[in-house]
Amino acid sequence: MTHVTKLTRTQRVARRLVHSVCMHDLSRRAAIIAVLTALSLALPGLAQSTHPVTGRRIAPVMGVGGAGWLDRPERIEEEHPDEALAAIGIHAGMTVGDVGAGTGFMSLRMARLVGATGKVYANDLQPEMLRKLRANSEREKLSNVITVQGTDVDPKLPANTMDVVLLVDVYHEFSHPQAMIDHIRDSLRPDGRLVLLEYRKEDPSIPIRLEHKMSVKEVKAELEPEGLRLDKVIETLPRQHILIFKKKDSPPVG
Repeated sequence: MTHVTKLTRTQRVARRLVHSVCMHDLSRRAAIIAVLTALSLALPGLAQSTHPVTGRRIAPVMGVGGAGWLDRPERIEEEHPDEALAAIGIHAGMTVGDVGAGTGFMSLRMARLVGATGKVYANDLQPEMLRKLRANSEREKLSNVITVQGTDVDPKLPANTMDVVLLVDVYHEFSHPQAMIDHIRDSLRPDGRLVLLEYRKEDPSIPIRLEHKMSVKEVKAELEPEGLRLDKVIETLPRQHILIFKKKDSPPVG
């Protein structure tokens, strides 16, 4: 017996998109991106193993079993989180996003900085991480933290709202990096900033697995095709780059 599988609407759209890639004279990069986007629509659980622009191996996502590592006492000494947030310029009244927030290591710090007139949208894929984050927020009596469960293609942040979206040691784990960055870009205000903290791949002495490090060159090559421009690189932290991106059409400062 032959079994006929009925396609969903998104799968039919994806099939047409793949067909159009084959029929038109697109650049190699555009063709690769279009096909991967189509596959993401048709098969949401299908993760990319490498980035199509740089060939970088995408690292696995840390599960809730690693929550203790996120809150390890030595992390403050290793990463200087308060110094990082000062360098980025998080201040009272801001609306900020923390994508891949985990248990709230950075979200709660930002909540204290933005104060009662600001908001922190703390995003994660994993419901248990968000439960831990909410418990930590309630324990510290922080009422300006909004938890958001996203997907592997969309962090579910409100559009045109964010002054800053922060990704701390998480971008390299995105299984659909281009789709995620496109949604994050759309969440930014016209003058908003996307900020990545990533362990320096350029420094072999930093004791982190290679797939959990990124170079400035890699990040720039992957994000600038997504409608962003690298505005600033800050190298004041012991182990991590601070990479600040703005929308390509963002207004000039001053």
